[in-house]
Amino acid sequence: MIPISYLRENADLIIERLRIKNFDATLYVQKILDADTNRREIQKQIDDNLSAQNRIAKQIGNLFKEGKTTEVQTLKAQTSLLKIIEKKLEEILIEKEHQINELLVLLPNVPHVSVPAGKSSEDNEIVYSEGDTDVLEWMLPHWTLCEKLDIVHFETGVKITGAGFPLYKDKGARLQRALINFFLDNAVEAGYVEVQSPYLVNEASAYATGQLPDKEGQMYYINEDNLYLIPTAEVPVTNIYRDTILKETNFSIKHCAYSACFRREAGSYGKDVRGLNRLHQFDKVEIVRIEHPENSYQALEEMKEYVATLLRKLELPFRILRLCGGDMSFTSALTFDFEVFAKGQQKWLEVSSVSNFETFQANRMKLRFKSEGNKPQLAHTLNGSALALPRILAALLENHQTQSNIIHIPKALQPYTIFETL
Repeated sequence: MIPISYLRENADLIIERLRIKNFDATLYVQKILDADTNRREIQKQIDDNLSAQNRIAKQIGNLFKEGKTTEVQTLKAQTSLLKIIEKKLEEILIEKEHQINELLVLLPNVPHVSVPAGKSSEDNEIVYSEGDTDVLEWMLPHWTLCEKLDIVHFETGVKITGAGFPLYKDKGARLQRALINFFLDNAVEAGYVEVQSPYLVNEASAYATGQLPDKEGQMYYINEDNLYLIPTAEVPVTNIYRDTILKETNFSIKHCAYSACFRREAGSYGKDVRGLNRLHQFDKVEIVRIEHPENSYQALEEMKEYVATLLRKLELPFRILRLCGGDMSFTSALTFDFEVFAKGQQKWLEVSSVSNFETFQANRMKLRFKSEGNKPQLAHTLNGSALALPRILAALLENHQTQSNIIHIPKALQPYTIFETL
């Protein structure tokens, strides 16, 4: 959420920058500024009212000493009236603050100056690419390989639950577990502190990281308990620091977490959803950082390089894209997507998004830090997939296959799988 003080001082800049996200904020900003002006006027009336009450209290004290009881009663009546007015003004103030907040949460995060203009993924900027993307005519897509190897059952998942909930079997299940442990061990070695977080979050947590109200339709909701299944471990892990004031010496805070992820993927029908490409339930290891504002973009670069090292260890061809304004999330200030090339499908698959949210999430969750002698200020939050498993598994099968349908396991992963081939 954009801080109201920043919006007040930079309204024209915010309107201009949000156009990069193809969002016209003109009307929203004007309504917020008008409501904020009204709120400050009400606050001044409350302050003046309290000053008048304090002044009368002193007068009453002096009159008591002088024995002027009649005048005292008159002033007490004035105080009672002022308190009635104060209560009404405070009710109006709360309503006005609620109104401002309801408008602020509708504004996307302001994109970083480096974000290119664009309307869709076709306008994203490729900033880096490496690896062999040559395709041989005998290469098969992963769903065919899964069937031949008997490691992932898509139809059984449909029978048990529905489309988008595959069943992993035998070495397929082992490979899933191996990837999870591989990603976690690499993250811990890189300085990330592992946490195991809940898979369900309350409304306040979903609001704090920006899933509500923007992505409400994309989350599975448990009505009886007013809880949401997490779309990513980012949500519970970042919320560890909700309503917290950190010390400047606490930075950098680095966490990693494995979780199952649940996404309704509403509106994705018609896209390529075959096999492991788009699921409602999948596994992912997430990295989260809480940073001093002066260091957050250096941290983003470190996260980018870290994800790249994972893909190199898995011997996968990949590229990095800087997302254009039209393809960015509601909450992000700058996002880099990692895509791996899947030779059996002859297409690029997104496997990670690494994002800096600057103060957007921190403002929603009241995550601040305090340096000695200064007022508390908002921290910066970042997160990234490191990595999401379904498309990584698909890419491993498709890129490391042989003509005889044997899949070679990358050397870095073999200590986790125990087997060298599928």
